[in-house]
Amino acid sequence: MSPRPAAFESRFLRACARRPVDVVPVWFMRQAGRYLPGYRALRTRHSILDIAKTPELACEATLEPIRKFPLDAAIIFADILLPLEAMGLRLRFNPAPTIDHPIRGPADIKRLAVRPDPESLSFVGDAIRLARRELDGKIPLIGFAGAPFTLASYMIEGGPSRDFLLTKALMREIPGSWDTLMDRIVRVTLSYLKMQAASGAQAIQIFDSWAGALSPEDYRASVLPATKRLFSGLKELGVPLIYFGSGASGFLEDFASAGAGVIGVDWRIDIGEAFRRLPGKAVQGNLDPALLLAPLPVLKKAALRILRQASSRRGFIFNLGHGILPQTPPDNVRALAEWVHRYGGRDSGAKG
Repeated sequence: MSPRPAAFESRFLRACARRPVDVVPVWFMRQAGRYLPGYRALRTRHSILDIAKTPELACEATLEPIRKFPLDAAIIFADILLPLEAMGLRLRFNPAPTIDHPIRGPADIKRLAVRPDPESLSFVGDAIRLARRELDGKIPLIGFAGAPFTLASYMIEGGPSRDFLLTKALMREIPGSWDTLMDRIVRVTLSYLKMQAASGAQAIQIFDSWAGALSPEDYRASVLPATKRLFSGLKELGVPLIYFGSGASGFLEDFASAGAGVIGVDWRIDIGEAFRRLPGKAVQGNLDPALLLAPLPVLKKAALRILRQASSRRGFIFNLGHGILPQTPPDNVRALAEWVHRYGGRDSGAKG
């Protein structure tokens, strides 16, 4: 494998800008997490929130996969729900994330803090600075946040949901309050991500994990305007912006119109089709995370299919269609990253 470029000319950042690369860059959502022995050891002594709020521990969790695997980007260890605490809600993991006293109407929305104490999320900035110190000259560091709809869903449902009945009811029946909630989330998220970039994040990913719960019309009417405002406010940062959505292929063009230069797609769409539907965009994805538990020949065959579909296209970043599962064997993660570099280096980025 060819030597790794310096961070400012990394293959990941070049691919985000749709520039030619030596080999296809690869990183994985949730690459720092429950499948790694070092992280599991941390969890025997610390809660998820303790790790996220202790810069030294968050930095260590961020760096563990980088030390083990040939990855082309790191992503800071944090949680998309951290800004909710800064807005005045109480977050617990039990083990799934739980919001105490979730939003149920206009009065709850009015009580949310719009300008949180700048110190309330400073631990994330501190962790970014520590990680950058270790990563400089090697690979870039990604910062992230949750998308307005996904955060609103957690705030209203009180945790994960299958049907999002409470969220959709507020969105459709009290549209004025919904718009107020989305506006407040955008304002807090913008401040949070600007802090991450100022601390050293070299790219920003927005996770819209629950976007697939929406119809195309609901997304266009009730979610897209706020998401556009978020990306518009982030453009001044001058770093690549990635927008990932699970289950969003039914309205992929609308999803991409939010303003990100890189669109992350899940496994429910062929990567070749995603490129056809996203002209001018870099594309990130999209192996089914369950395949990382498959025998290596099966895993490699699936990865090769994606690489062939994306062959010679500028702006391709290999990733999963969602986060690494806790049961994943670490050796399979290493094998997949090595495989992508070995077989994704033929005419990489030769055409757009």
